[in-house]
Amino acid sequence: MQMITDFRAASPAIRLYSGEFALDSIGAEVSRLKAKRAFIICGRTVATRTPLAALVRDRLGEAFAGQFDRMGKDSPFPDIVAACAAAREAKADLLIAIGGGSVIQATRVVAVLLAEAGDVMKMITQYPDDGPAISPKLMAPKLPIINICTVATSATHRGGSAVKNEALDHRMEFFDPKTRPQAVYWDHRALATAPLSMAMESGFSVFCRSLVNLGATRLNPLVEGNRRQAFALADRALPRLLAAPGDPIPRVELCAAAWLQNRDSDDGGSMFDKHWVQRVVYAFATALFIRCPQVSQGHANAALTAAVLRELGPRDPEVTCEMAIALGALEATAGTAARDEAHLRAAEAFEARATALGMPIRLSQLPVSREALPLIVQDSLKNFNADPKREFAGEQGRLLEVIDAAW
Repeated sequence: MQMITDFRAASPAIRLYSGEFALDSIGAEVSRLKAKRAFIICGRTVATRTPLAALVRDRLGEAFAGQFDRMGKDSPFPDIVAACAAAREAKADLLIAIGGGSVIQATRVVAVLLAEAGDVMKMITQYPDDGPAISPKLMAPKLPIINICTVATSATHRGGSAVKNEALDHRMEFFDPKTRPQAVYWDHRALATAPLSMAMESGFSVFCRSLVNLGATRLNPLVEGNRRQAFALADRALPRLLAAPGDPIPRVELCAAAWLQNRDSDDGGSMFDKHWVQRVVYAFATALFIRCPQVSQGHANAALTAAVLRELGPRDPEVTCEMAIALGALEATAGTAARDEAHLRAAEAFEARATALGMPIRLSQLPVSREALPLIVQDSLKNFNADPKREFAGEQGRLLEVIDAAW
């Protein structure tokens, strides 16, 4: 690894509340933000099968202005439009997202639609045929947002949002740093509302990302600390969560791992300096769980990572060595022969981790047909975070081979 000391770091203002009764402070937080009409956005399960939304309404008191509780999985755009209309009618001056990544991302887009005028299709990332992707600048001020997490998610305090639109062949991607939350809550009661399966699947996505992030070979000391601690937290939290589903500590640790992952770019990490394994797993997994709603993001990552490591790991040998070392499959002082097979060792160790946690390790273990694989590759060609320079377009044949190997 090459340590770099030339970098820029920023620390956006945000308050984090964690603990058994963290949500009891939300009324004071809303007052601090000078808001008087707080509008809740959540899904049906949170609203009807848990006491969480009612708890938040109670703590808001007179500041509660309304609620939209029909946000679907993967942030469907029609649901976002409906939530936006409800928030506008309620004269909301603050948005509260209660849930996981789908609700949190959707709430950011609601803030965008409430503030920006014009054609929404011109607000999203553009994919010109003859050049790199372009993310438009959205300049209007946005309503403040508070996120209440029910699971660990990398969406927690980012400025980008990708939502599902059945009318398009790719997700609608919005980016606006002004939609980052003013406050985030990891309340034990909120985190306890997620069933074990959901907590495990979302946590495994955090683990997968923390693993591939270790592969960067040029890090500044802040980013290195974030990435190593994120992996350590996720790696130890998942087995403990499986063994003791009622223990809040591993759920909070997974939230902390996701938080550190998000802090990466703020601390000088490059958003686009990603290796092939990381980029392809992310693109394939995103396309898979969007095209096949019955597949979770965690299961998609679990089923793809080992195969992509085996197929594309040799493109970035230093990267796969770091991953194998983190998984305990390679000694840091190993010789050339062992390092040459680091991608194979890392893949085997990853499969062992996934199997022990009850996760799938092949696409054939998921409710997805083999005939859908070429469509997943096509969908992957329009993923700004994975492929901002449009390199995948020239690799379609190889990508088809890789996803077939994952079957």
